Amino acid sequence: MTLVIGVGNDYRRDDAIGLVVARALRKKNLRNVEILELSGEGTALIEAWQDAENVIVIDAVQSGATPGTIFRFEAHRQEIPTRFFRYSTHNFGLAEAIELARTLGKLPQSLIVYGIEGKNFAAGEGLSTEVACAVSQVLDRIIHEI
Repeated sequence: MTLVIGVGNDYRRDDAIGLVVARALRKKNLRNVEILELSGEGTALIEAWQDAENVIVIDAVQSGATPGTIFRFEAHRQEIPTRFFRYSTHNFGLAEAIELARTLGKLPQSLIVYGIEGKNFAAGEGLSTEVACAVSQVLDRIIHEI
């Protein structure tokens, strides 16, 4: 079984990318795949992946790259650059959750993180054009991984 977690906020424009990808993946009705939508609060993430062996997380990032750029991290093998996930409204977000879980020995056997570079994190709904264009690419990559 693979657990896919879409992270984001529907009311902060590009921050919703993880949720949008999770919803698109849910429509595929894939076997042995559980899909969750979370806000990105660190303890909720650790709780969600607690019993999972294979986890894929999708979230918006703000690293300075071109909007719509897709990053892939193997969190079970490498540290996640906290600067990528710095825009989180949570003091204890995805990168911090991963490192705490690693320290506590509670990281899933496989934890893949897809970060999509956002452009607009202002209040409001709807993805920017550049970020919306990344949805199908990320979706294809995740389906291939599953």
